[in-house]
Amino acid sequence: MSNYIADALVGEPEVLEDTVLEDMAITNLTGSPAWRRLKQAATALQGVQAQDGSIPEVDAHADARGWVTEITGAVTELAPRFPHDAEYLAAVVVDFERWAAEGFGVPDFYDSLMAFHPEHHRVDRTRHLVVFPMYTQNGSANRLVEAVLIEVIWPEFVAELELEYTNKLFVPIRFLDFTAGYDTNSAVLFPETVAMRQIPTFTWGAIFADREAARFRTVVRAAAEITRLKLPAEAAALLDDQHLTEETFVMWDLIHDRTHMRGDLPFDPFMIKQRMPFFLYSLEELRCDLTAFRESVKIERDDSASPEARRHAKLVQYAVIFDRIFRFAITGTRVRNYDGLGGQLLFAWLHQHHVLHWTDTALSFDWDAVPDVVVALGAQIDELYWESIDRPKKAHWLAAYEMLTKTLTPNPASTWARGLPLEVLAGPPKGYTDLVLDDEFPLSMFFEALDKKMKPVIESTVGITADA
Repeated sequence: MSNYIADALVGEPEVLEDTVLEDMAITNLTGSPAWRRLKQAATALQGVQAQDGSIPEVDAHADARGWVTEITGAVTELAPRFPHDAEYLAAVVVDFERWAAEGFGVPDFYDSLMAFHPEHHRVDRTRHLVVFPMYTQNGSANRLVEAVLIEVIWPEFVAELELEYTNKLFVPIRFLDFTAGYDTNSAVLFPETVAMRQIPTFTWGAIFADREAARFRTVVRAAAEITRLKLPAEAAALLDDQHLTEETFVMWDLIHDRTHMRGDLPFDPFMIKQRMPFFLYSLEELRCDLTAFRESVKIERDDSASPEARRHAKLVQYAVIFDRIFRFAITGTRVRNYDGLGGQLLFAWLHQHHVLHWTDTALSFDWDAVPDVVVALGAQIDELYWESIDRPKKAHWLAAYEMLTKTLTPNPASTWARGLPLEVLAGPPKGYTDLVLDDEFPLSMFFEALDKKMKPVIESTVGITADA
């Protein structure tokens, strides 16, 4: 045994020492008095802010000025640890001081946001201190002062992949510490959430791969046990290795994120700007995931790809399937849940193409056949998009609904399923969207049963990080 241990450590002390030093550096940062003061002051400010970020109660302004002074002092003290963010951290101090001097109206942090460029520092373990009045997507809808310490995840194989799957805006990150807005389901840091006077062209978007990975590992472990699914060894490895799963999600997100701007698109890819039936959002998000799946199949089968890329490409395929069917399908409410619908569609498609089986209360997959079946679903959505370039918008909506109903059963009360009235068909798009039910495609009996057993597990992942 002693020989085995000695052999295992030969040539590795530098790696072990680096890891220990990195962990110490993180602890020294998150445990520093300056960070603790900043976090406490930001939390205190949140208690007096309105939804738009302003502080309307004049009686609270004296305390608020004190908290702003604490924040700016802490930022200034911490700034030398982030030399790559010097311009941003100086600008955010100015924005806080101006906000206080002007009487705590709706905050405007445009100047400091324009100085923050994490996309310029995509180097593994690069750290950033981020402080803004902002809402947190899938977290808080209020533009409150939030503070978060983050670390970039940028493994070598992803840097190589990015040469082909170019996505200069994509910044994968992990949490080091955060205020309450991130003690939620939020797993993104997007510039558009910041309070600012005008909307610029955004140059970056950050995704917390550690939260995605930790949530995935917790949910899939429980779901596999409940459904008696025997996981392939490669998939089981994801449940045992947070670092491996983080890297897998980084690869998935890299390709997914860029897909919103690529392909035969019949509409503005930033669909959130448009009001349309929620199932259109379902198809767009699923299209991007299935593109990541398809490209991962291609990479896995490419002998010229690096071993690390090929290994992670296989893992991305498992991640897409299991996250979609086990977590997306039953997370959130049944009110226009577009991610949930995408998970339902993928499950039903796999089942109806006989590569997923729910037999004798056990779930199983024909893994050799799964990749081509999943790719076929992506191809069907791509075909819908291509054909709809020549269709009016409302006709595209009807075609998308028809495609969905070939796989999923709509709500029995659905007006869309029965056929929209002529006056609605001839009228403005609003008439179409108004008649979409909140739960246009209810959960199947399989998912109803799974939801009851999985609900406590999914709820337990709120605020989860890699340390969970």
